[in-house]
Amino acid sequence: MSPVEVLDAILARCQAINPQLNAIVTLDAAGARQAARDSETRWRRGEALGALDGVPLTVKDNIPVRGLRTTWGSRLLADYTPVRDELPVARLRAQGAVILGKTNVPEFTLQGYTHNELFGTTGNPWNPRLTPGGSSGGAVAAVAAGLGPLAVGTDGGGSIRRPAGHTGLVGLKPSTGRVARVSGLPAILHDFEVIGPIARTTADAALLFAAIAGPDLQDRTSLAFPTGAGTIEPALGRQRILYVPRFGASPVDPEIAAHVADAARAFEALGHMVEEGEAPFDIPTLDRIWSIVGPAGLAWFLRDHPGWEGEVQPALRRVAEQGAALQAADYADALEKSVRMRAGFAETFTAFDAILTPCFAALPWSADATHPEFIDGRQAGPRGHAVFTAFANAAGLPGISIPCTPSSGGLPIAIQLVGAFGADELLLSLAAQYEQAHPWADRWPALDASK
Repeated sequence: MSPVEVLDAILARCQAINPQLNAIVTLDAAGARQAARDSETRWRRGEALGALDGVPLTVKDNIPVRGLRTTWGSRLLADYTPVRDELPVARLRAQGAVILGKTNVPEFTLQGYTHNELFGTTGNPWNPRLTPGGSSGGAVAAVAAGLGPLAVGTDGGGSIRRPAGHTGLVGLKPSTGRVARVSGLPAILHDFEVIGPIARTTADAALLFAAIAGPDLQDRTSLAFPTGAGTIEPALGRQRILYVPRFGASPVDPEIAAHVADAARAFEALGHMVEEGEAPFDIPTLDRIWSIVGPAGLAWFLRDHPGWEGEVQPALRRVAEQGAALQAADYADALEKSVRMRAGFAETFTAFDAILTPCFAALPWSADATHPEFIDGRQAGPRGHAVFTAFANAAGLPGISIPCTPSSGGLPIAIQLVGAFGADELLLSLAAQYEQAHPWADRWPALDASK
């Protein structure tokens, strides 16, 4: 099969399906066709550039792609067209990947659903009236709907893992530094945000991870890691897994809790040691970190954009105002708390190899709502659905979301595995082992372009 034939089929599906989902907001059909033709020529000559040569994929709209507008979901950047690829995109282009276009995000990628005033709302392919989550909502909607087999996203507090879980996909948040970042947008979340892969299977996620991972001299955080990534260990030895069913008193949807508990027992049946326990960190400390870093980072970015108040949506204006009211000592305190949290996890991972939690606390809610108002009959705040993921970002740890048994209504549910710093391949191996023992491919609805 030719890369050109593959692309033609995917572009036809984009035309039929994307208007219903609003997943891809900037489609580069001409550029993709040229890349596919070039790939076809290389394959015919036996000169393919790598395993992803000719494979179509999308890029989240907060990752610069040369010649394509990169808006970050904001009217402030509506006309911004970068002249350089961010490094992971440049690596993919050099390996022959076909870049389809850019996927939708919430403004400044700071919310857990996907809507902005520039492009509107993204729906979940399982039910377009519901959200795919955020902030990689457009990316996961594209892959889940067959608008390309892979997507590149970012995860600053769960923004790959939760949306992937809400759409039945695999999403990997790499360790800080595993994927070097150069020529990107301003970092408003310190080093908490990383670039990672979204795919339908663990093997595909590993393939994309291997293509974008690696160090670069311009990103000093990446220099701790060697070149090469994405290896899945087929004969995985017995691992010690800490199963944390809930964080403190935060509510969890009963169906999610039950299916994640089943997954914990499944890992035990696979030969791993599974021990149930509490969150191995102080939850109020994590909440304090997040109440400072994001708002301060947004306020810092916006101060160089006079008149931003009239361009940014009200919810984000309030976040920026909160950030502007903080003192430098508050930000320094948040960073110090994250340093201490990272040291604490180093000790945790002497006793355990991985932490198992639900990926999210609630099933997908209305696509136009920022968050579910209630979880398990209890009122939930804006981050109530997202309590399980942010600790991995603050601590710089790798995390992966894996589909488990879906809800009784057919909506995807996912588990999260978090590993020690640098243990990305262990998580991929555990995910692949679980996937093989509990395949979820047969739970996918037929990809009918007429629906």
